[in-house]
Amino acid sequence: MLVKKIVLDGFRNIRDRQIDTSAKQIILTGENGQGKTNVLEAVYMLCYGTSFRTQNIKELVTHGRESFYLCSVFEDSQGLERKAEVIFSDGKKHIRLDGKDIKDRKELIYCLPCIVFSHDDIEFVRGEPENRRRFFDQTMTMYDPVFFDDLRRYKLILKQRNVAIKDQRTELLDIYDQKLASYGLQIMKSRRAVADSFSAIFPDIYNAVSLEDRGIEISYRPSWNEDLGIDGVLEKLESQRDVDLKMNTTTSGPHRDRFLINDRNGLFTSSASTGQMRLASLVFRSAQASFYRQKTGQNPIFLIDDVLLELDSQKRARYLSYLGHYNQAFFTFLPEEKYFGSMFDMEESQTLMYTVSEGSFTDG
Repeated sequence: MLVKKIVLDGFRNIRDRQIDTSAKQIILTGENGQGKTNVLEAVYMLCYGTSFRTQNIKELVTHGRESFYLCSVFEDSQGLERKAEVIFSDGKKHIRLDGKDIKDRKELIYCLPCIVFSHDDIEFVRGEPENRRRFFDQTMTMYDPVFFDDLRRYKLILKQRNVAIKDQRTELLDIYDQKLASYGLQIMKSRRAVADSFSAIFPDIYNAVSLEDRGIEISYRPSWNEDLGIDGVLEKLESQRDVDLKMNTTTSGPHRDRFLINDRNGLFTSSASTGQMRLASLVFRSAQASFYRQKTGQNPIFLIDDVLLELDSQKRARYLSYLGHYNQAFFTFLPEEKYFGSMFDMEESQTLMYTVSEGSFTDG
């Protein structure tokens, strides 16, 4: 899989242009605020149909404009050349694949999977439980359309159930509970599997890069007992109705699940430094890529946004050695950074380098 070129028109601060990306490594250098991350965001949009930085799509439009257009020409896993487009105009987003409008962005996701490494990833480690749930759910939706659909349906039923609770429509709860239990148990089963896989991958990478053995592990704590089955979950939901009605929300279910990071001292965040948490967030992404390879036999595209700067040169070298194989990676660096040294194939045919300044690009 390879993104051969991208076209940007009216997107963020990037000057309208076409960018050649037909290389294994795309290196973007420049000072902060010049537009490097915006390019990675555009590639992500063309892979997922959404931004990894904002849910307000209007923020993506160049100041003074009312619309944007993004396009990528890419080679898929079968070696076929294809085209993806994301258009925002008249207040609406449109996604096209090979010239045809698509209604479900799921069709786009499985064409060109990518993984973004960003500063906000530290929230997977130190942030609220919902951040870790979102990370593991994204990990599974990258390769499993059944989980993708189950999660969507669960969220829809949960929303409808919460409305019924707020409106005191208790006669509807039996119907919603049946569906909530069915989809919820499938989600729990998938989450258990991904947590077990990460527990086998994550500690080895973290220990090898940090050169310390904290006994770190990932554990899954579901809101419902995994042995209950549908009848047991239905009984639990019914027994909690008075609490739900009092709280005006559904108080148990996969939306309350927790993924915990522990070490020998207990919760990892209780004793870890900011540097250790930052490294753990990078390892989360490496483990995500490794998990995806195990499941699909394919390498995702990497979007690596200034996250290596906080590692010293030795940790950076060790981390990069565990980054894993990729068909293509986009890197952003500050001008004074030393990139990756001799660990990567930096032959001209394998690398394209751009300097980014005020949304403009120059070679080298």
